[in-house]
Amino acid sequence: MSLPENTHRQRDDTQPRANPSKPKGKRKSGPWYWLGVLLCVAVVLGGYFWYTSARILQEQITIDYGPADPSFSNALGPLVGAEFMSGNAVELQVNGAEFFPSMLEAIRGARKTVTLETYIWTPGKVSEDFIFALMDAARAGVKVHVLVDGMGTLKFKDDDRDRLQEAGVEIYKYGRQNWWEVKPNINHRTHRKILVADGRIGFTGGMCIDDSWDGDAENEKVWRETQVRVEGPVVRQMQAVFAANWLHTTGGLLLGEDYYPEVAPAGSVTAQCYKSGPSDAPEYVRIGYLFAIAAARKTIDISQAYFVPDNLAVETIVAARKRGVRVRIIVPAINDSRFGRAVSRSRWAPLLEAGVEIHQYLPAMYHPKTMSVDGTLVTVGSANFDNRSFRINDEVLLNVLDRQIGTRHLEIFEADLKRSEQVTLEQHSNRPFYIKALDHIAALFRSQF
Repeated sequence: MSLPENTHRQRDDTQPRANPSKPKGKRKSGPWYWLGVLLCVAVVLGGYFWYTSARILQEQITIDYGPADPSFSNALGPLVGAEFMSGNAVELQVNGAEFFPSMLEAIRGARKTVTLETYIWTPGKVSEDFIFALMDAARAGVKVHVLVDGMGTLKFKDDDRDRLQEAGVEIYKYGRQNWWEVKPNINHRTHRKILVADGRIGFTGGMCIDDSWDGDAENEKVWRETQVRVEGPVVRQMQAVFAANWLHTTGGLLLGEDYYPEVAPAGSVTAQCYKSGPSDAPEYVRIGYLFAIAAARKTIDISQAYFVPDNLAVETIVAARKRGVRVRIIVPAINDSRFGRAVSRSRWAPLLEAGVEIHQYLPAMYHPKTMSVDGTLVTVGSANFDNRSFRINDEVLLNVLDRQIGTRHLEIFEADLKRSEQVTLEQHSNRPFYIKALDHIAALFRSQF
């Protein structure tokens, strides 16, 4: 007689026991797992940083003429899509105490059109001054168009926008009007700063509508800035730069004599104004800067808030030093990003070794974006000397060919030098280990600056 089958079944101790407290299908995440995750993230970020780096121009520019030679303007004009034009009046304006009243006066004096594009707009006294000036112009029948960047206006109040619109001002966020509209490249911003009144008076530079610029760089909270006021035919080019992003944003063209009047000569200065941006003018700012540096025969004076030259830019500056060109660069000792300062420092060693003078401006945040070459070419605009301006953002630059403007720029530059401290190669080489480590890590992200 056989017993039931289950009476003969015995537990096999060689088989692993099930652990009811341990979920099936999950493995413990060890250090190798997280190392793999970090490597994957590093590869993805590395690929993204490479993709967003300026790389269209790869060969060093070599030319045998300076900026005063007609060959310079004859080449650079077509290269960046804006011919040099004579008959302009140009004024370099230093700090908000000088340029804010001048800009507000231009808005209040407008009779037909005002176009304004800016990056940062935050509430405060300066904001109220511009809001009331723009509202008054619109109520007086002036066609007022305002274009702002979504990232730069995160603090801009809806009530302020409503006030402007109710007064008749057309105000748009560049590339995105509603929260559900997402730009294909969310890292892309308009960094342009442009004001044009009646198509006859134009302004550009590094300023934004923010109280940080309201003053004369008298303390750390008031930024040091250089702006340019222009009258003459070149203002038509400046208006066209604004109109390009207006088209991208609204789908409409700004046309007619109200925007592009026939402009009589206002002075004797030769100038050009051109745009740069990934959509329709890729790396034009980079080309313009490197072309000008390659043309230098005597001096290069650079004032920059964010100076992060790429490899080709470093090579071009070092090549200028080998030609005997004196190169002086002023950067901030105080700025709004410690990480940004670290990224900049990571690029200084080969420049200092070549004899480039680097000075740090001490009293306040240093925000100019200017360059002078041989005392003849002066560049002013919204563009920083970094990859974000060279490759990622929309920018605007004004180039001036004039000895008197060159002399004025030199006066401003020398005044800034007196308030700066030079960085020597020895100081840079002997900076603390932890600073060097921070600079090295920050350098990995330099394509985003």
